[in-house]
Amino acid sequence: MEDAIRIGSRIEMFTDDRLIAERCGIRLAMHPPERKEVVLTFPEPWEGPHTSYFTVIQDEGRVRLYYRGNTAADDSHEQVTCYAESEDGIHFVKPELGLVEFAGSKRNNIVLKGVLAHNFAPFRDRSAQASTTGTYKAVAGIGNAAQTVNNRSPLYALRSEDGLRWSMLQDEPVMTDGAFDSQNIAFWDGEAGQYRCYNRYFTSDGIRGVQSALSSDFIHWGPQRRNTYSYGAPMEHFYTNATIPCPQVEHLYLSFPMRFVPERKRVAGHGERGVSDAVFMTSRDGTTWDRTFMEGWVRPGLDERNWTDRNIMPAYGCVESDTEFSFYIGEHYRFDSVRLRRVAVRKHGFASVQADYAGGEMTTKPLLTTGERLELNFSTSAVGSVQVEVADESGRALNGLSFDDMEPLYGDSLQETVVWSSGTSLRGLEGRPIRLRFRLKDADVYSFRMKG
Repeated sequence: MEDAIRIGSRIEMFTDDRLIAERCGIRLAMHPPERKEVVLTFPEPWEGPHTSYFTVIQDEGRVRLYYRGNTAADDSHEQVTCYAESEDGIHFVKPELGLVEFAGSKRNNIVLKGVLAHNFAPFRDRSAQASTTGTYKAVAGIGNAAQTVNNRSPLYALRSEDGLRWSMLQDEPVMTDGAFDSQNIAFWDGEAGQYRCYNRYFTSDGIRGVQSALSSDFIHWGPQRRNTYSYGAPMEHFYTNATIPCPQVEHLYLSFPMRFVPERKRVAGHGERGVSDAVFMTSRDGTTWDRTFMEGWVRPGLDERNWTDRNIMPAYGCVESDTEFSFYIGEHYRFDSVRLRRVAVRKHGFASVQADYAGGEMTTKPLLTTGERLELNFSTSAVGSVQVEVADESGRALNGLSFDDMEPLYGDSLQETVVWSSGTSLRGLEGRPIRLRFRLKDADVYSFRMKG
């Protein structure tokens, strides 16, 4: 028999085939986000057409947004990091902070000025040590040759108590073994009990790749580990990575790289080569990444200005509401119309197990669960349906929990409780390997969990 996978009562999403033992008439389907409104434009003299490298932080009743503004060159000391905020993740304001002078005035929303503003990426530190080392932390650095240390480009660590006033954690760089000229990101990984930092490197043949390191104190970092990819996926240019632990599913890492294709040029009159889109991938250990979905997560679309270089760059971070996850995409890079657009995904609905009108069945691997009821995040058409059977490790349906004991579900719900006509609950199955068997018709099941 297969070793049982212990899932307890956590949410499990169908973003890969890890839990799937058998399927017939079922496929794994990715669900790209829905394009929503433009939430911010950048016409101020300290912003401009190179505004980029966005970070969003959902933080106790408000959404904080950080972004790079003015930049004449990568190593310019006139570069700035700007700040905006929102109550709903849709309507943003740029507060007049009075912190940093630009062109002789402090009437702006700038929080940082200098070379480190090129790719400053902050986060809210959820670790126990944040009370002494800084409620907010950030990494920043630039890979310009003038900034190298022993032929390596440095990454620095910063801290803040209010998210607005920033200082260095130490004068020396905390990391030098990478090419830090793009948006490097860091966060407290509660599952690992350490900080993680994802950053850029270049392969020997010049392809932009993603690597990561771990730290217990945000100062001393372990060795870099380069991302590896399942299914023999080819190396592609990942210009940024926008990696996060999935909200409420922290054992699963999500990454939204901007995939760059430097040899292509769609708009003849544009001065720079390269086109890009955003892709979606997942990991269960932070270094080995599943690329079930090689297709674009967000395409450039009909807008010609998104078919120029370095567009469709996902912001680092996610905003959660009752029904959806909001992400943010940079558009119109190098144009005066440069802007930030919100895109939305069904909550825990990045992908699904899906059947068409003809229907299909899927059986999980043996699972160890806790809880007395099963909740589904699912959607059907008007004629579609979902049924679930609970079986023992060998695949025999348990008494009262078979397909015959369940009226088909139909509709659309983020957390529908499965009810068997027998009234049988799942209490008593803890510690006993079970399999879930799904029977679908014109339906998607995005995720499930045992609730107790």
